[in-house]
Amino acid sequence: MGAEPALRDRFERGLEAPICLTWELTYACNLACTHCLSSSGRRDPRELSTLEAKALIDEIAAMQVFYINIGGGEPMMRRDFFEIVEHAVERKVGVKFSTNGTRIDTVAARRLASIDYLDIQVSIDGVDAKTSDQIRGEGSYDAAIRAMENLRAANFGPFKISVVMTRQNIEQLDQFEALAREFGAELRLTRLRPSGRGADVWESLHPSLEQNRRLYRWLLERPNVLTGDSFFHLSALGDPLDGLNLCGAGRVVCLIDPVGDVYACPFVIHEQFLAGNVREAGFSDVWRNSELFRSLREPGSGGACTSCGSYDACRGGCMAAKFFTGLEVSDPDPECVFGHGESALAAKVAAVRPSPSPDHSRRVGVVITSKR
Repeated sequence: MGAEPALRDRFERGLEAPICLTWELTYACNLACTHCLSSSGRRDPRELSTLEAKALIDEIAAMQVFYINIGGGEPMMRRDFFEIVEHAVERKVGVKFSTNGTRIDTVAARRLASIDYLDIQVSIDGVDAKTSDQIRGEGSYDAAIRAMENLRAANFGPFKISVVMTRQNIEQLDQFEALAREFGAELRLTRLRPSGRGADVWESLHPSLEQNRRLYRWLLERPNVLTGDSFFHLSALGDPLDGLNLCGAGRVVCLIDPVGDVYACPFVIHEQFLAGNVREAGFSDVWRNSELFRSLREPGSGGACTSCGSYDACRGGCMAAKFFTGLEVSDPDPECVFGHGESALAAKVAAVRPSPSPDHSRRVGVVITSKR
């Protein structure tokens, strides 16, 4: 069931601490996924040191944030990855981390399996190498499957298989479900956002209107499939999908990037949505006192969407998806299930789209050549 209206109203005004805190540990990555939200590849030399990372965890623990989402880049490329994760667990802060799996060999899998309060999401974007490698790079699918095999052999438990829905792989929903069942894993689907390098491929990769409608029906029949509120814009079709069904940017979610910059959400890494830096006054001060976050928590107008009878179901959709496609926050979501977003985009065909920033993309592609 979706969140109760009174609870959703409370979330909309912001909480004392985020429910979901995403922390990109590093921009370094050994892949070059075409839809990468953070345009990762090259390490930023200014990234938080081990001591700074541990101090940030201590502050997060004091705020009673009960878990953090760690990502990147590829978080396991940091030499102090295990030290940071184990410090978080010692402070009773649960860790969920997303990985491409290339660093999960048998030794790493056993060490991961020994850590409590740890959840792992292994990313693939197809049920076969042909489909997934087109997005994530040659050899990446085999590397991810090998990581899953190593986690299973280490008795890690029910890790997650994380998939970004695209026009190509959305036809493989049943096969993704079967793959998760094979590994005793949970399936987690996420929405393709036009953020980072995803801005360059969104037009060709985002699912069609009909595909999104089929995805909605498929998800309704499978409440065990996780979405992390990625598809709340689809709830306008009828019964709400499980979750908050609300843009939580700066209200219940935010992002800390590798250099300590705090953004409203993981999908709006842009100076317009930069709230502050943890090195200046600490994370709690940014979360509670940032002018940007205060403004996002103020009651606002739904703009063009308020005249739609389904506004309460989708709340106008994703702010990031609108921003990076050149739409205003008051416009419909570009993937509005009734086609209003497509009409809004057509009316602004000459609009200048914001460029995601910063860009840490590698100058050359990466190929994973090791064999299973």
